[in-house]
Amino acid sequence: MGSLIKQINSLKKSEVKFKVDQRLNEFEKNEPFSELCFCILTANSTAERCIAVQSKVGKGFHTLSPSKLQKKLKENGCRFHNKRSSYIIEARKKKQELTNSLKELNEKDLREWLAKNIKGLGYKESSHFLRNIGYKDSAIIDFHILDILEKNNLIKKPKTLNKNNYLAIELKLKVLAKKLKLNLAELDLYLWYLETGKILK
Repeated sequence: MGSLIKQINSLKKSEVKFKVDQRLNEFEKNEPFSELCFCILTANSTAERCIAVQSKVGKGFHTLSPSKLQKKLKENGCRFHNKRSSYIIEARKKKQELTNSLKELNEKDLREWLAKNIKGLGYKESSHFLRNIGYKDSAIIDFHILDILEKNNLIKKPKTLNKNNYLAIELKLKVLAKKLKLNLAELDLYLWYLETGKILK
């Protein structure tokens, strides 16, 4: 862990900190339903590809008919466009519930609600959504994060990422974040930068 702490502390003193802070400020301005759709698209895909799809579809996430949404996703290179379009159409039916939940629930309960009620979202995608609209205390545990944690001997990469081992790894990330005086949203962006050289969303 010491080596990883040293690397991140070094980044905190560089221009990367400005980029991390800027990106976190941008997240707080994101429109929730658009970000929900973005996170539905991200499972088994790349952030870059889904960012491009999101920008091309735009308000169509709210308004396009099922067939037109499916066509639009396909045209813009979305993987599993049939399934993803059906998940987004289903999510539209929960927009008011989503709005109410965002007002009424704390972050932990919100993630449970999302994973249970929005098709296409598990713990990772639910955490991703919350981070992308300004929440700070949910870990986004994808293969990049698993790789860097394993390389630094903080975990042994699990064969499958079920709820129990997701939460166990999240606890390790919370310990790391506390040592670095960061929240989990900040830590995720620094770890992603270390692994990929990029700060995306």
